[in-house]
Amino acid sequence: MSGKKFFAGLLSLSLVFTGCGGSSEPEIIMPDETVKTAVGNNGGTGGSGNGGNAAKSSGDTYKIWLVTMDQQDQYWLNINNGCKKAADEIGNVEYTWNSPDVNDDEKQKQCINDAVEAGVSAIIVAANGPANVNDALQNAKDAGIKIVFVDSPADFDCVQKLATDNEAAGRTAGEKMLDDLKASNITKGNIGIIGVTKDTASCIAREKGFRSAFDGTGFTLLDTFYMGTDVQAAKKAVDGFIDKKCVGIFGANEGATSATGSRIKETGDNVEIIGFDTSDTVLGYISEGIISATMAQNPDTMGYEGMKTAVKALNGEDTGEESIDTGVSVITSDDM
Repeated sequence: MSGKKFFAGLLSLSLVFTGCGGSSEPEIIMPDETVKTAVGNNGGTGGSGNGGNAAKSSGDTYKIWLVTMDQQDQYWLNINNGCKKAADEIGNVEYTWNSPDVNDDEKQKQCINDAVEAGVSAIIVAANGPANVNDALQNAKDAGIKIVFVDSPADFDCVQKLATDNEAAGRTAGEKMLDDLKASNITKGNIGIIGVTKDTASCIAREKGFRSAFDGTGFTLLDTFYMGTDVQAAKKAVDGFIDKKCVGIFGANEGATSATGSRIKETGDNVEIIGFDTSDTVLGYISEGIISATMAQNPDTMGYEGMKTAVKALNGEDTGEESIDTGVSVITSDDM
């Protein structure tokens, strides 16, 4: 698929969620309902249940929940959209997106435990870290629940992991920054990185890949700033990087990328920005020339294929490879 066609698809998808028009501030996107987002033949989430979670729910319907890190980024909405689409196509799925309002281990554990209490057949999970919520996942496994990971897997038994090859994507981001800096005759200087948390496996892998691209160069990569979900803290980190004469800043996820672009637009500083993900805000900053490029993942594919995998597992069908790379593309102003 050409870059322009790919971008058009991304933009049309994002408009479904956020409407037309851009904003200079990173968006905080919350669904209309936190828990009651079920789709399928029954049209509702039903009540809680106990035991027999690996079997079909009443009415010959599977009850499947999605638990992401939070509900703040458009990225998670896109995974939810993919799950919904697959659930509608499959038909006998009672689907719910139940996730924390912010990235918090205890809140994500509670969402997983809520799924166990509700008697789900399967959980599709974007885990906060490799071991952060494993005790809750163990509760789900003990209850016979099938576990599928999307975006960010834990170090835990599962049916399948569907995610970007984050280390390779991070290296691609680093190589893109190096190419752009070279084109501007910049061959040395400081580079800043803004991540999520020290335990967010996907972003840590991106950081590792990004740093590896600078091995043997004249650039110095500074310590990573972990913003969590605090946009203002990320903006202050950008100010700190500018004070340290950084020639480039890498945002390891949508929130970090949006916050960096927002602050640079406010200050007017000339700095190379490479980011991750494709919210309307990020794409707008690329169009304005504030962000040079972003790594476009396929969260809708993760959700769609994750739901299909969960149902195949419940039906006793072959689910294929344990790990699936859902791909990444580089989006620049040329794709506008």
